[in-house]
Amino acid sequence: MSGDEQSPVDVSPGDRQIAAAAQLACLLEATAPKPGNVSPGRHFADARFEEFLASAAAIGPALAGAGQRPLGVTIRAAVEATSAWSRSNTNLGLVLLLTPLVKAASIARRRVGGHADRPWSPELAEAVDDTTLRAALRGVLASTSVDDARNAYAAIRLARPGGLGRAEGQDVAHEPTVGLLETMVLASGRDGIAYEYATAFEVTFELAAPALAAARTDGLSWDAAVVETFLTVLAARQDTHIARRSGGRLAEEVSRRAAAALAAGGVRTVTGRRTIDEMDASLRDPANRANPGTTADLTAAAIFVVLLGGGWHTAGGTHAATR
Repeated sequence: MSGDEQSPVDVSPGDRQIAAAAQLACLLEATAPKPGNVSPGRHFADARFEEFLASAAAIGPALAGAGQRPLGVTIRAAVEATSAWSRSNTNLGLVLLLTPLVKAASIARRRVGGHADRPWSPELAEAVDDTTLRAALRGVLASTSVDDARNAYAAIRLARPGGLGRAEGQDVAHEPTVGLLETMVLASGRDGIAYEYATAFEVTFELAAPALAAARTDGLSWDAAVVETFLTVLAARQDTHIARRSGGRLAEEVSRRAAAALAAGGVRTVTGRRTIDEMDASLRDPANRANPGTTADLTAAAIFVVLLGGGWHTAGGTHAATR
């Protein structure tokens, strides 16, 4: 079933708010000046910042119905909706990560007593904590089917991500014969998005979301907190988008630069911010060979988790520290 063939569903106010949080996560991630990525005033030859904004808007209707549709159908619908607004792949990784999270949030909301018309609230945010959300996510991932894999493969082919290459088993150029989770497990050693599926979003829940929550609690603005989270993830894990396109040596070097930027103070110091700017300049070339795109996607997933837990109301500064 493609996005155009979806059966209509009645979307509850609570599910609309969950989808809105996912869209906001995309916007906050795209707006933050993460080194080597598109952000305001920093475009790629094949993708402008405005296309990322349009993509965030486009996926809203598909994500709003995620709680009532198969995972693969939503993934495909979101990517098809994006294709009407963007000439390049702006959000495949985001869609692959956010769709199961949104579906899990919808399921968890109902489990804790969130009836169909009940909007998201601080009380629900407290009830649907990270443990509850991740438990629901495990169920979503475990229940994926061959049809989910088939729709996800169609979405990947439509998005045409760079550096995809060929796989020995369950290659996306062919029709899958196993469920979506099984295909992701097979790819988890070479792809950071697949690794999240295989580990119930280990990096998102155990590294990125805690880093973002801590940065916001420390008073960092959203853009500064997002950049710090991005650097934290990149320093800890080599970006598989870079590794696929340009090799492991460059991916290792980019992670080393992220660690050095953090060691210099990151967004919290003048020296650290200068180091981040130098890192950004070093990562830019016409082919975007050193674009840490997977790390950006993981950062967006963490933003969604933090927003869902009430993070929008966490006290944050309007500027990064200036010492």
